[in-house]
Amino acid sequence: MDVRNCKSCGKLFNYLSGPPLCPRCMKALDEKFEQVKEYIYDHPKVDMQEVSEVFDVPIPQIKQWIREERLAFSEDSMIGLECERCGATIRTGRFCKSCKDKMAKGLSELYPEAKPVEKSKDPRENPRMRFLNNDI
Repeated sequence: MDVRNCKSCGKLFNYLSGPPLCPRCMKALDEKFEQVKEYIYDHPKVDMQEVSEVFDVPIPQIKQWIREERLAFSEDSMIGLECERCGATIRTGRFCKSCKDKMAKGLSELYPEAKPVEKSKDPRENPRMRFLNNDI
C-alpha cells in the first residue's frame, strides 16, 4: 500500500497511479477540465492566459492537457505548442503530423512485417470419423 500526501490539499490518501492527487482533488480537477474544454469549444479564439484566469487553472496544467491530447484548439486559435521534435506549431499532442509519420515509418523499418504464423493442426479438426475402442 502506497500512502502519499495530496499535491493539492496535503491530505493523506491511498495512491494507486497517475498524478499524486487525492480522489476529491482529482474529481475537482476533472470538473475543471470539462469546464475548460467547454469554454474553449464555445470560444475558439481564446488564449491560454485568458483560460487560466477565468478558471483559475495554472498554464502548465493547460499545457499538460494539450500534450495529453485531451484538449485541442482550432487552427485559427492563438494557442499553439511546439512539436517536441522539430519545433513546428501544433494545436494538440506532442508531435506534428510530419514527425509522427517519420517516427512511424522508422518503427516500421525496424520491425518489418513478420510472416504469418501457420495455425497448428488440431487433430480434432480433422473431418474424418473417429471411433473409440471400447474393448477394454
